Formats: sequence, C-alpha cells, structure tokens
Amino acid sequence: MIEILHQDDALIAVNKPAGLAVHRSKMVGNAEEFLIDLLREQVGGTVYLAHRLDRATSGVLLIARSSEVASALGEQFMGRDVHKQYLAVVRGWPEPVEALIDYPLPGSRETGPRREARTRYRRLATVEVPIALGRYPQQRYALVEAEPETGRFRQIRKHMAHIHHPIIGDCQHGRGDHNRLYKQYFGCHRMLLHARRITLRHPVSGEPLVIEAPLDEAFSALLARFGWGMSEE
Repeated sequence: MIEILHQDDALIAVNKPAGLAVHRSKMVGNAEEFLIDLLREQVGGTVYLAHRLDRATSGVLLIARSSEVASALGEQFMGRDVHKQYLAVVRGWPEPVEALIDYPLPGSRETGPRREARTRYRRLATVEVPIALGRYPQQRYALVEAEPETGRFRQIRKHMAHIHHPIIGDCQHGRGDHNRLYKQYFGCHRMLLHARRITLRHPVSGEPLVIEAPLDEAFSALLARFGWGMSEE
C-alpha cells in the first residue's frame, strides 16, 4: 500500500518510497512496478501526475484527480509558487553553513542546453565516523536541508555534487566508495534524499496547503545512529 498523506476530491499526496519508479519512461529501464499504477488500483478512478521524483528519491509526491487540477498545479510549479524542502545526507561538511548554489544545468540529456538552476541549502548537523577510506582515517558527513528554487532534472543531486558534497547513495553523481561504505557499515542501501515538505495553494479552494512526509525506516535509523534528531521546524 502506498502511504497517503492527503486526499480529497481534487488532490492526493503520497509518500513515495525510495526505489519505486513513478511512471514508465526510458530513464527507468526495466522496472516492474510503477507508483502511478499502484495508486490507481489503490484509490480507483483516474489519476494524473502533478510532478515527479527520481526513482531513488523518497517523499511527497502530488497526484491530481483530473486533468484540470493537473494543469492548475502545473501552473503553480511553472510560476515557482510551490515551495519544496528536501533532506539529504552528503559527504563532507559543506561550507558555508548556508548558501545558494547558482549553477546552470542541462535537462535529462547532458549535451542539451543549460538553463538557470538555483538551490539553497542549510547544513543541519555533522558527524565524523572512525572508518578509514582512501587517505583519511575518519570520514565526515552532514545532514542538509535543500530547497530548490528551480525544477531542473536531478537538480539537488547535481548541485550537491557540483560543490563536491555528493549525496550518499547517488549512483550517477555520487562517490562509489562512500556509497559502498554506507552499505557495508550502516546497512543503508538507498539514496539519502527525501522530499520532506511541500507548500502550495490548494488547486480548487486556493487555501494554503502544507504536506509533510515522514522518513522511512532506513533514513530514520541512520539519523538516530548519528545522533541527528529532527525538529518539526
């Protein structure tokens, strides 16, 4: 069962599991299950994707119950009226503690034209673990909050890699040695990027709507292991 965070006649918000593809596409490859199909069976009726999350990312995903609502939500996303907040675990300790990454990115094709892309991040917590890797006897990791101001393909993943603090578990833009360390020592086999909160106007009533998605067991266990308690701010 897909965890439903909000549901009314116009809109459904779900907590997408990490590793589950949202819909069929060339980027997904040979996936056997797709969130949009599972949700359609679960709730019945017609469902339309209002936006997307990478297969490896978990968290809040919006689903419209009609094409009109999907269009209205699309206009909010295009107008940058939707505020998205993510949590990620990255290699190293980003400096400064808060910053804006302003670095143009291509679309799904790396050879395509680059377009403006901006992500704000804030370092929430740090840890140093006594595990030797490469030249270093200890490894540093940080919990960051990331807020994309634009919506480019894999934007947060690419931006964190650009500043040399890739997200743990990112196979395309991360560090394989650190990804293997997390599997071996921490039993963590997912990419540590989670769409924690989304703020928007309800597409029918216009009322403010804030939807939050809890972390899954693997992400939560890692935060607990590192002593990273999460506030509700």
